[in-house]
Amino acid sequence: MSTLWQNIQYKMLRSGNKLNLLIGINVIVYLAINIPAVIENLFGQSSVIAYYANEYLATMAYLPKLLTRFWTPFTYMFMHAGILHILFNMLWLYWMGQIFEEYLGNKRTIGLYIMGGLAGAIFYIACYNIFPAFTHNPALQAIPIVGASASVMAIVVATATLLPDYTISLILFGPVKLKWLVFVILVIDFLGIVGPNAGGEIAHLGGALMGFVYVKQLKKGHDWIGAISGLFKSRSKLKVVAKNGNKNSAEYPRQEEIDRILDKISQSGYDSLSKQEKEILFRASNNES
Repeated sequence: MSTLWQNIQYKMLRSGNKLNLLIGINVIVYLAINIPAVIENLFGQSSVIAYYANEYLATMAYLPKLLTRFWTPFTYMFMHAGILHILFNMLWLYWMGQIFEEYLGNKRTIGLYIMGGLAGAIFYIACYNIFPAFTHNPALQAIPIVGASASVMAIVVATATLLPDYTISLILFGPVKLKWLVFVILVIDFLGIVGPNAGGEIAHLGGALMGFVYVKQLKKGHDWIGAISGLFKSRSKLKVVAKNGNKNSAEYPRQEEIDRILDKISQSGYDSLSKQEKEILFRASNNES
Protein backbone atom coordinates (compact mmCIF):
# COMPACT_ATOMS: atom_id res chain seq x y z
CA MET A 1 0.00 0.00 0.00
CA SER A 2 2.88 2.35 0.85
CA THR A 3 4.43 1.67 -2.57
CA LEU A 4 1.12 2.45 -4.29
CA TRP A 5 0.80 5.71 -2.37
CA GLN A 6 4.40 6.62 -3.24
CA ASN A 7 3.70 5.98 -6.93
CA ILE A 8 0.61 8.19 -6.77
CA GLN A 9 2.57 10.95 -5.03
CA TYR A 10 5.31 10.76 -7.64
CA LYS A 11 2.92 10.91 -10.61
CA MET A 12 0.97 13.82 -9.10
CA LEU A 13 3.68 15.94 -7.49
CA ARG A 14 7.13 15.01 -8.77
CA SER A 15 6.69 13.84 -12.35
CA GLY A 16 6.00 17.36 -13.62
CA ASN A 17 2.90 16.10 -15.45
CA LYS A 18 0.14 18.65 -14.90
CA LEU A 19 -2.55 16.34 -16.28
CA ASN A 20 -1.72 13.74 -13.62
CA LEU A 21 -1.96 16.44 -10.96
CA LEU A 22 -5.39 17.65 -12.12
CA ILE A 23 -6.77 14.15 -12.54
CA GLY A 24 -5.38 13.13 -9.14
CA ILE A 25 -7.01 16.10 -7.38
CA ASN A 26 -10.38 15.35 -8.99
CA VAL A 27 -10.23 11.66 -8.08
CA ILE A 28 -9.13 12.33 -4.49
CA VAL A 29 -11.93 14.87 -3.95
CA TYR A 30 -14.50 12.48 -5.44
CA LEU A 31 -13.38 9.55 -3.28
CA ALA A 32 -13.09 11.68 -0.13
CA ILE A 33 -16.75 12.69 -0.49
CA ASN A 34 -18.33 9.54 -1.87
CA ILE A 35 -16.64 6.72 0.06
CA PRO A 36 -17.90 8.06 3.43
CA ALA A 37 -21.27 8.80 1.77
CA VAL A 38 -21.65 5.17 0.70
CA ILE A 39 -20.77 3.95 4.20
CA GLU A 40 -23.33 6.31 5.76
CA ASN A 41 -26.00 5.12 3.32
CA LEU A 42 -25.26 1.48 4.19
CA PHE A 43 -26.23 2.27 7.77
CA GLY A 44 -29.47 3.84 6.64
CA GLN A 45 -28.36 7.42 7.15
CA SER A 46 -28.36 10.29 4.70
CA SER A 47 -24.83 11.42 4.00
CA VAL A 48 -23.78 14.41 6.06
CA ILE A 49 -20.50 14.74 4.13
CA ALA A 50 -22.25 14.77 0.74
CA TYR A 51 -24.74 17.36 2.03
CA TYR A 52 -22.06 19.76 3.24
CA ALA A 53 -19.97 19.19 0.12
CA ASN A 54 -22.88 20.25 -2.09
CA GLU A 55 -23.74 23.07 0.27
CA TYR A 56 -20.27 24.60 0.49
CA LEU A 57 -18.34 23.39 -2.58
CA ALA A 58 -20.90 23.30 -5.41
CA THR A 59 -21.77 26.64 -7.03
CA MET A 60 -25.18 28.08 -7.78
CA ALA A 61 -26.78 31.07 -9.52
CA TYR A 62 -28.85 32.36 -6.58
CA LEU A 63 -26.93 35.57 -5.87
CA PRO A 64 -27.83 36.14 -2.18
CA LYS A 65 -26.52 32.69 -1.30
CA LEU A 66 -23.63 32.88 -3.77
CA LEU A 67 -22.33 35.95 -1.95
CA THR A 68 -21.89 33.82 1.17
CA ARG A 69 -20.29 31.02 -0.89
CA PHE A 70 -18.07 33.22 -3.07
CA TRP A 71 -15.38 30.52 -3.34
CA THR A 72 -17.68 27.96 -5.00
CA PRO A 73 -17.05 29.12 -8.63
CA PHE A 74 -13.57 27.71 -8.01
CA THR A 75 -14.29 24.62 -5.91
CA TYR A 76 -17.16 23.30 -8.08
CA MET A 77 -14.74 22.43 -10.90
CA PHE A 78 -13.15 19.68 -8.78
CA MET A 79 -16.43 17.95 -7.86
CA HIS A 80 -18.54 15.40 -9.74
CA ALA A 81 -22.07 14.04 -9.52
CA GLY A 82 -21.34 10.38 -10.24
CA ILE A 83 -18.80 7.80 -11.36
CA LEU A 84 -19.59 8.19 -15.08
CA HIS A 85 -19.45 11.97 -14.74
CA ILE A 86 -15.88 11.97 -13.43
CA LEU A 87 -14.80 9.06 -15.66
CA PHE A 88 -15.66 10.76 -18.96
CA ASN A 89 -14.41 14.16 -17.81
CA MET A 90 -11.03 12.74 -16.82
CA LEU A 91 -10.74 10.70 -20.03
CA TRP A 92 -11.39 13.79 -22.16
CA LEU A 93 -8.97 15.81 -20.04
CA TYR A 94 -6.26 13.17 -20.48
CA TRP A 95 -6.80 12.65 -24.24
CA MET A 96 -7.06 16.30 -25.25
CA GLY A 97 -4.64 17.52 -22.61
CA GLN A 98 -1.89 15.37 -24.09
CA ILE A 99 -2.37 16.93 -27.51
CA PHE A 100 -2.54 20.42 -25.98
CA GLU A 101 0.70 19.90 -24.05
CA GLU A 102 2.45 18.32 -27.03
CA TYR A 103 2.32 21.62 -28.91
CA LEU A 104 2.21 24.24 -26.14
CA GLY A 105 4.09 22.59 -23.27
CA ASN A 106 2.64 21.88 -19.82
CA LYS A 107 2.93 25.30 -18.20
CA ARG A 108 -0.46 26.44 -19.47
CA THR A 109 -2.58 23.37 -18.61
CA ILE A 110 -3.54 24.20 -15.02
CA GLY A 111 -4.06 27.88 -15.82
CA LEU A 112 -6.43 27.12 -18.69
CA TYR A 113 -8.25 24.49 -16.61
CA ILE A 114 -8.96 27.08 -13.89
CA MET A 115 -9.79 29.88 -16.33
CA GLY A 116 -12.19 27.59 -18.20
CA GLY A 117 -13.91 26.53 -14.99
CA LEU A 118 -14.30 30.13 -13.81
CA ALA A 119 -15.59 31.22 -17.22
CA GLY A 120 -18.13 28.40 -17.15
CA ALA A 121 -19.34 29.39 -13.69
CA ILE A 122 -19.60 33.08 -14.61
CA PHE A 123 -21.46 32.28 -17.85
CA TYR A 124 -23.89 30.02 -15.98
CA ILE A 125 -24.53 32.56 -13.20
CA ALA A 126 -25.03 35.38 -15.71
CA CYS A 127 -27.47 33.42 -17.90
CA TYR A 128 -29.51 32.24 -14.92
CA ASN A 129 -29.90 35.83 -13.77
CA ILE A 130 -30.62 37.38 -17.18
CA PHE A 131 -32.83 35.10 -19.27
CA PRO A 132 -36.53 34.91 -18.35
CA ALA A 133 -36.57 31.14 -18.77
CA PHE A 134 -34.52 30.97 -15.55
CA THR A 135 -35.40 34.18 -13.69
CA HIS A 136 -39.13 33.32 -13.77
CA ASN A 137 -38.38 30.19 -11.75
CA PRO A 138 -36.18 31.18 -8.78
CA ALA A 139 -36.01 27.56 -7.65
CA LEU A 140 -33.78 26.79 -10.64
CA GLN A 141 -31.19 29.27 -9.40
CA ALA A 142 -30.83 27.35 -6.16
CA ILE A 143 -29.94 24.07 -7.90
CA PRO A 144 -26.14 23.66 -7.59
CA ILE A 145 -23.86 22.55 -10.40
CA VAL A 146 -20.64 20.55 -10.11
CA GLY A 147 -18.07 19.12 -12.46
CA ALA A 148 -14.87 19.74 -14.39
CA SER A 149 -16.73 19.82 -17.71
CA ALA A 150 -16.29 23.57 -18.30
CA SER A 151 -12.58 23.30 -17.52
CA VAL A 152 -12.20 20.28 -19.79
CA MET A 153 -14.15 22.01 -22.57
CA ALA A 154 -11.72 24.94 -22.39
CA ILE A 155 -8.82 22.57 -23.06
CA VAL A 156 -10.74 20.63 -25.73
CA VAL A 157 -11.76 23.77 -27.67
CA ALA A 158 -8.34 25.36 -27.21
CA THR A 159 -6.76 22.26 -28.74
CA ALA A 160 -9.21 22.26 -31.65
CA THR A 161 -8.67 25.98 -32.23
CA LEU A 162 -4.91 25.47 -32.30
CA LEU A 163 -5.05 22.30 -34.42
CA PRO A 164 -8.41 22.22 -36.25
CA ASP A 165 -7.30 19.59 -38.76
CA TYR A 166 -5.68 17.28 -36.22
CA THR A 167 -7.24 13.85 -36.76
CA ILE A 168 -8.15 11.35 -34.06
CA SER A 169 -9.78 7.93 -34.39
CA LEU A 170 -13.14 7.33 -32.74
CA ILE A 171 -14.78 3.97 -32.19
CA LEU A 172 -17.64 3.45 -34.69
CA PHE A 173 -16.78 6.68 -36.56
CA GLY A 174 -13.13 6.22 -37.56
CA PRO A 175 -10.83 9.21 -38.26
CA VAL A 176 -12.39 12.56 -37.32
CA LYS A 177 -10.87 16.04 -37.42
CA LEU A 178 -10.94 17.92 -34.13
CA LYS A 179 -12.86 20.87 -35.58
CA TRP A 180 -15.81 18.65 -36.54
CA LEU A 181 -15.76 16.72 -33.29
CA VAL A 182 -15.85 19.92 -31.24
CA PHE A 183 -18.53 21.42 -33.51
CA VAL A 184 -20.84 18.47 -32.81
CA ILE A 185 -20.16 18.67 -29.05
CA LEU A 186 -20.95 22.39 -28.99
CA VAL A 187 -24.19 21.90 -30.92
CA ILE A 188 -25.28 19.21 -28.45
CA ASP A 189 -24.42 21.50 -25.53
CA PHE A 190 -26.36 24.39 -27.06
CA LEU A 191 -29.45 22.26 -27.65
CA GLY A 192 -29.25 21.12 -24.02
CA ILE A 193 -29.47 24.58 -22.43
CA VAL A 194 -33.25 24.23 -22.19
CA GLY A 195 -33.07 20.69 -20.84
CA PRO A 196 -32.81 19.21 -17.33
CA ASN A 197 -29.06 19.98 -17.11
CA ALA A 198 -29.31 23.52 -18.48
CA GLY A 199 -26.85 24.95 -15.95
CA GLY A 200 -24.20 22.41 -16.78
CA GLU A 201 -24.60 22.84 -20.55
CA ILE A 202 -24.32 26.62 -20.21
CA ALA A 203 -21.16 26.20 -18.15
CA HIS A 204 -19.75 23.96 -20.91
CA LEU A 205 -20.29 26.75 -23.44
CA GLY A 206 -18.61 29.28 -21.15
CA GLY A 207 -15.55 27.07 -20.79
CA ALA A 208 -15.49 26.46 -24.54
CA LEU A 209 -15.58 30.19 -25.23
CA MET A 210 -12.63 30.71 -22.90
CA GLY A 211 -10.57 28.04 -24.66
CA PHE A 212 -11.30 29.58 -28.07
CA VAL A 213 -10.51 33.16 -27.04
CA TYR A 214 -7.38 32.11 -25.16
CA VAL A 215 -5.76 30.43 -28.17
CA LYS A 216 -6.79 33.29 -30.49
CA GLN A 217 -5.10 35.75 -28.12
CA LEU A 218 -2.10 33.47 -27.75
CA LYS A 219 -1.59 33.51 -31.52
CA LYS A 220 -1.56 37.31 -31.35
CA GLY A 221 1.19 37.16 -28.75
CA HIS A 222 -1.01 37.70 -25.67
CA ASP A 223 -0.48 34.84 -23.23
CA TRP A 224 -2.95 35.51 -20.42
CA ILE A 225 -1.73 32.57 -18.35
CA GLY A 226 1.91 33.56 -18.72
CA ALA A 227 1.07 37.15 -17.78
CA ILE A 228 -0.78 36.08 -14.63
CA SER A 229 1.93 33.65 -13.51
CA GLY A 230 4.56 36.31 -14.19
CA LEU A 231 2.99 38.57 -11.56
CA PHE A 232 3.89 36.07 -8.84
CA LYS A 233 7.47 35.35 -9.92
CA SER A 234 10.24 36.90 -7.89
CA ARG A 235 12.62 38.81 -10.12
CA SER A 236 16.32 38.67 -9.46
CA LYS A 237 18.13 41.99 -9.07
CA LEU A 238 21.16 40.57 -10.88
CA LYS A 239 21.47 41.14 -14.59
CA VAL A 240 23.17 38.73 -16.95
CA VAL A 241 24.64 40.08 -20.16
CA ALA A 242 25.07 37.59 -22.98
CA LYS A 243 27.79 38.24 -25.50
CA ASN A 244 26.38 35.84 -28.03
CA GLY A 245 24.70 38.04 -30.62
CA ASN A 246 23.04 35.18 -32.45
CA LYS A 247 19.36 35.69 -31.72
CA ASN A 248 18.37 32.74 -33.85
CA SER A 249 19.93 30.27 -31.43
CA ALA A 250 18.90 26.70 -32.17
CA GLU A 251 18.32 26.11 -28.49
CA TYR A 252 15.81 28.93 -27.97
CA PRO A 253 13.49 29.55 -30.95
CA ARG A 254 12.19 33.09 -31.36
CA GLN A 255 8.58 33.73 -30.33
CA GLU A 256 7.81 35.20 -33.74
CA GLU A 257 8.95 31.99 -35.40
CA ILE A 258 6.82 29.88 -33.02
CA ASP A 259 3.75 32.05 -33.69
CA ARG A 260 4.27 31.71 -37.45
CA ILE A 261 4.44 27.91 -37.15
CA LEU A 262 1.30 27.81 -34.97
CA ASP A 263 -0.56 29.90 -37.55
CA LYS A 264 0.56 27.50 -40.28
CA ILE A 265 -0.69 24.52 -38.23
CA SER A 266 -4.04 26.24 -37.71
CA GLN A 267 -4.44 26.86 -41.45
CA SER A 268 -2.91 23.76 -43.03
CA GLY A 269 -2.45 21.18 -40.26
CA TYR A 270 0.60 19.73 -38.59
CA ASP A 271 1.55 17.60 -41.61
CA SER A 272 2.17 20.74 -43.68
CA LEU A 273 5.20 21.66 -41.55
CA SER A 274 8.69 21.14 -42.86
CA LYS A 275 11.19 19.03 -40.94
CA GLN A 276 12.94 22.18 -39.72
CA GLU A 277 9.68 23.72 -38.51
CA LYS A 278 8.80 20.54 -36.62
CA GLU A 279 12.20 20.62 -34.93
CA ILE A 280 11.68 24.26 -33.91
CA LEU A 281 8.27 23.45 -32.42
CA PHE A 282 9.75 20.44 -30.63
CA ARG A 283 12.50 22.58 -29.07
CA ALA A 284 9.97 25.22 -28.02
CA SER A 285 7.80 22.54 -26.38
CA ASN A 286 10.82 21.18 -24.49
CA ASN A 287 11.70 24.68 -23.26
CA GLU A 288 8.14 25.14 -22.00
CA SER A 289 8.29 21.78 -20.23
